[in-house]
Amino acid sequence: MTKTAFLRPRSATAAPMESFTGLLREWLPEQRWFAGKDRPVTDLHVLSLTELFPGCLHLLVHAGHGGVPSPGNTPWAGDCYQLLLGVREHPAPHLGRAVIGRVQDGPLAGRTVYDALHDPRSAQLLLERLRHPGVVGPLRFEGDAARRVPTGLVPRLLDAEQSNSSLVYGDEFILKVFRRIQPGVNPDLEVPGALARQGCHRVPAPVAWLRTTHPFRATLGVLQPFLRDASDGWTLALEALAAGDDFTAQSYALGRATADVHLALGTAFPVGGPGENGPAAEGMTERLTAAAHSVPVLQPFVPGLKAAFSALATCDPGPPVQRIHGDLHLGQVLRAGHDWFVIDFEGEPSRPLSERRSAHSPLRDIAGMLRSFDYAARQRRPWRPEWARDCREAYCAGYAARAGWDPREKHGLLRAYETDRAVYEVLYEARHRPDWLPVPMAAIERLAVRGD
Repeated sequence: MTKTAFLRPRSATAAPMESFTGLLREWLPEQRWFAGKDRPVTDLHVLSLTELFPGCLHLLVHAGHGGVPSPGNTPWAGDCYQLLLGVREHPAPHLGRAVIGRVQDGPLAGRTVYDALHDPRSAQLLLERLRHPGVVGPLRFEGDAARRVPTGLVPRLLDAEQSNSSLVYGDEFILKVFRRIQPGVNPDLEVPGALARQGCHRVPAPVAWLRTTHPFRATLGVLQPFLRDASDGWTLALEALAAGDDFTAQSYALGRATADVHLALGTAFPVGGPGENGPAAEGMTERLTAAAHSVPVLQPFVPGLKAAFSALATCDPGPPVQRIHGDLHLGQVLRAGHDWFVIDFEGEPSRPLSERRSAHSPLRDIAGMLRSFDYAARQRRPWRPEWARDCREAYCAGYAARAGWDPREKHGLLRAYETDRAVYEVLYEARHRPDWLPVPMAAIERLAVRGD
């Protein structure tokens, strides 16, 4: 733990963080990016604390949810979160919604603690750290020496629902601050960097990044160009639905863009191995069993869903496994001008980092996008199944035109991966957005009963 004069206790007996962590224990479960909403926080430990600059603390904290730890487990084996906290005696009024609470005792007694990413001053100082590579305690600020980040960029925090936090600077750059931290290189730094070296224009390249060496080596944030005139695929799809417009041309182009990224990934991260349907089916079945245990409404459909996974045994192995996006949907793609761009290569944050960095079938990404068309179509009443069906067909046709193989010809594989994705969606919606649960459940009924 990095100690500074700012944190020096006022008395030798003061417990430095007891009241501080008490405030965090109440605040953390209320955050959109907190992964353990269905489990009470029974203990909270500060793993690393660094004064980033006066009045701003950088923390990595471990949130425990009870249970007996396994022998040899490290303290951070559970959920580790990154926090940037401002500390002031009298925060400005505009920081009201960011306030965590007032510290009652210890070295910060009498001060108010708040989420510093809501503070424009802290956000600007954070960018200055990234503009000038260097070291602050265990923190490492690094960047591409060929890319210049200008001064004076006005920050704004994005309010969109997501599992991380993002700051936009002057509509020129976007900084993604990862919230749930796991040991290792985050794919959202690793993959765009590798694709940039391949000359793939579909993915914005990293400009600067933040990582730590304590309590483990991990990526903490990535700064990339911000596509200021771009619209995300989800917004464009909903606008087309509202206007009654066709979306197949955009879907076809998006399929080609997805294939471009997959081809570049295959070159940047050569794996060279056929798909393994057996292990894939086992993993899908295990996830289904766990999801049905957590969401009982799934249980009547389990036999039919398992049939989709069992059918993998008689399918051809499909395209070779490779690095993929891992969480592809309409919200992860941007259209600027006539081009589609792919962003957010972090993968599904709920899955282990090692799994997100490993090779998978590209059909996993394709299934995620097909499910996203279904999600979009169900946002309006009456439900328009033909709109989703036409978009799915156009997307697969666009992918086939660029990749050289047609996802529609891998029916058994595609059904299994789409089923696996729908199971994930049911679990996610049950935990985070119960009102949306009927959307993936409609797909579950379709996939389980008719096997479409």
